[in-house]
Amino acid sequence: MLLLGGVSEALALARHLEADDIYSLAGLGRVPEDLPCQVRVGGYGGAEGLAQFIAENSIGLLVDATHPYAAQISANAARAATLASIPCWALRRPGWVAQAGDDWREVADWNDLIHSLKPFRRPLFTLGREPLEHLDEIPEHQHWTVRCLQSQAATPRAEIIGARGPFTLESERALFARLRCDVLISKNSGSEATEHKLQVARELGVPVLVLRRPTLPAVEREFTDGVALLNALL
Repeated sequence: MLLLGGVSEALALARHLEADDIYSLAGLGRVPEDLPCQVRVGGYGGAEGLAQFIAENSIGLLVDATHPYAAQISANAARAATLASIPCWALRRPGWVAQAGDDWREVADWNDLIHSLKPFRRPLFTLGREPLEHLDEIPEHQHWTVRCLQSQAATPRAEIIGARGPFTLESERALFARLRCDVLISKNSGSEATEHKLQVARELGVPVLVLRRPTLPAVEREFTDGVALLNALL
């Protein structure tokens, strides 16, 4: 089996793999060293490269447990499985659902997001690294805070926080209080590890700009949680 990781549930699955199985990571975070299976870090060169890797390593099942927003990787996985004539299973974690008191505003892409940000002054980005590519475009009336896996030096109008979840409710409350942020920007990952920021935004009446989920390809079997996927694998 080849397991494409990207969410926390994938690591839990990897701990149940065997010596001939492969756990594959993009290499953006920590690489575990205590797994019973092989670990591969890096890309494959698109769907065709992944299909070639599948054939060369006698893979019989491809499992896509990448991030819900990793649309290109999921598309490559589905295509590669078809090219290699093997089944592809996927973990499709449900997104968060707005609750009473939430002020969620869905945005389609970066341009839509920037337009929706115009009325605000102190946004907190929890999208990953993408905002780092736009630090030279920050409007004069705004100061950005970007939380992602890797930290880097602050700029005159931006603070970069390197941090990895899970984040506690208390730590998120402290962060919001220190930053005095007036808007939160988030993907709808559905992860329990990062959900507390939404509760704090609700408590403070802070609007949330939610990046719309991409459409992912259909595969042979889809699972909404890691436990169901693990049971099927076992």
